[in-house]
Amino acid sequence: MTFFRTFLSSIADAGRELLDGRAGRATKPGDMAALCSDLITQKGEALGTALACAVVETYQAFDQDQKRDFFTLLLTDFDVDQDALNEAIAVYQKDPSPLSAQDVAAGAESLRQRVIRGINMAPGGTQAVINMREDLLKILADAPELRAVDADFAHLLASWFNRGFLELRNIDWNTPANILEKLIAYEAVHEILDWDDLRRRLDRDRRCYAFFHPALPDEPLIFVEVALVNGLAGSIQNLLDDSEPHLRAERADTAIFYSISNCQKGLRGISFGNFLIKQVVAELRAELPNLKTFSTLSPVPGFIQWLKDTHKDDPVLEQLIDNGWLDNAELADELRPILMGLCAQYLVHEKRKKRPLNAVARFHLGNGARLERINWKGDVSEKGLFESAGILANYKYDLSKIESNHEAYANDGTVVYSREIGKLLGDAPAPT
Repeated sequence: MTFFRTFLSSIADAGRELLDGRAGRATKPGDMAALCSDLITQKGEALGTALACAVVETYQAFDQDQKRDFFTLLLTDFDVDQDALNEAIAVYQKDPSPLSAQDVAAGAESLRQRVIRGINMAPGGTQAVINMREDLLKILADAPELRAVDADFAHLLASWFNRGFLELRNIDWNTPANILEKLIAYEAVHEILDWDDLRRRLDRDRRCYAFFHPALPDEPLIFVEVALVNGLAGSIQNLLDDSEPHLRAERADTAIFYSISNCQKGLRGISFGNFLIKQVVAELRAELPNLKTFSTLSPVPGFIQWLKDTHKDDPVLEQLIDNGWLDNAELADELRPILMGLCAQYLVHEKRKKRPLNAVARFHLGNGARLERINWKGDVSEKGLFESAGILANYKYDLSKIESNHEAYANDGTVVYSREIGKLLGDAPAPT
């Protein structure tokens, strides 16, 4: 990769000389419209690479308003070529052959997709495209008309980051420090406090796996942290407590996936997690045949907000305003069955378009997991209390039933859950 990047840079340098010396050149530095037009019409590799670099450098110098103007430019000036599309449709109508159908598909592709592909030619172009989309996602709420531009970014990134291009790596204490630093920075579920905390998470009874892409060899795309234990874990505090005895991996019977973090905001909506978990399960089974159970210990973000939206007059909420109930054993015992039952209802029955409201539930249930258990005081950190009153959930990956669970969820929106969850709901669980 280092040689290839050096090679690309040398091509870009040669192209810059051509670009600077081009007679009668109309493109002025900073003229993004002209740069993008040149980028999609130039056929020479050196000049094309130099133009891609110029687009990236110009964009990186933009302020927020200029970035929005750039995305608007892509929308208005680099949309579908209507004349070319109409011509292709007319040919297809006269001769509906596979080749003429491909010409229609090519004509329906917007010119901005060619711009984005061209930007990817620059050294570091893939990261630049990801960063552009991250900026675009921040703008969309106030500029919904740019969703067509985002759809093109997402379409190309999904094809470039196809599972077939991804490399799974086992991260341990011997992994280069620049990558370990990124784990600390990108951890999104349970904050890594310092290097000692990271060392504990990479100890002999722990595993960490990440997906990487050839274009970003030092940038994890997503990573999962795993604890090797006996039985289901119900408390993240206990799981991360360095004073707890360290179990030999060969004596564990359960792998607990306790944190999954996406690292690149510009790749939002492009799913790697389902492949990651299934491949990690395969890796762990091959390394440690003693493992019999694979389960998550997952947060329940949105539970408290759902309570506020649906039970705003409930006195239970008033008692959750501050966290004094944690130290009041009598009050905690009173709240426990109420909140556990409401959380089960939230995860199983509260849906939008036949899918659970909770994003974490959608992810694991969509992968074929079963909602196994809800854990009281599973995460009493400030974040855990704010999001879910400290409740965590186990989603169990029963390898013999993953496919049937997935099919039931995908086809009918069925949430498969355990008998224990059924008791919290006051009914019998769905057949599993």
